[in-house]
Amino acid sequence: MFVLVAGGGKVGSNVARTLRRIGHEVTIIEQRRDRFAELEEEFEHAAIVGDATEIFVLERAGIARPPDLVVAVTGDDEDNMVICQMARERYGVPKVIARVNDPRNQPHFDLLGISPTVCATSSILGLVEHEVPEHDLVHLLELRKENLEIVEVQIDKSSPCAGTTVEKLRLPEGARLISVMRDGKAEIAVGKTELKPGDQVLAVLQPGKEDELRQILLKK
Repeated sequence: MFVLVAGGGKVGSNVARTLRRIGHEVTIIEQRRDRFAELEEEFEHAAIVGDATEIFVLERAGIARPPDLVVAVTGDDEDNMVICQMARERYGVPKVIARVNDPRNQPHFDLLGISPTVCATSSILGLVEHEVPEHDLVHLLELRKENLEIVEVQIDKSSPCAGTTVEKLRLPEGARLISVMRDGKAEIAVGKTELKPGDQVLAVLQPGKEDELRQILLKK
């Protein structure tokens, strides 16, 4: 593939370095001249200095070919949105990936249809919540293109579903249980699976169904 990486910080340079190592053609754009000097030493002609939101910089980097993939991983969410929008709409780039620095900006990416996105802050918060002993419902993964998300639910002895089999649960429309983790072992959730206190249940559901799922699986 030919991949254009916008943003030459640690994330962008590591992505570019790994892609080159496995045989892909990569061009990386960095605005800061001090950082660019380091990239140029490593990537030589494959490093471009300039603002990746500027058309002439993108074209100098080869966006008109167009690339198979544009990866926008600058430290500015607005820049990442602009880069992805221009790549798709002006140059017909088939796939874009954007970094989201501030989770509060995720709705703006969604509104523009920029997907997939990666947000380290949200991912780390999800892991932190997962490690909290008394967590109830944790968002593990968002499948934006499919309009689905995967959540983990901790069942305790006061949960209304404790002692109930999956087939007897009145799950909200658009929600399904995937698996049950018990005593360190996971099993696929089938109709005869009985939910017990201490179980960690994975569910796939449509966004907005979390409260309905809570009512069925968690404390009333």
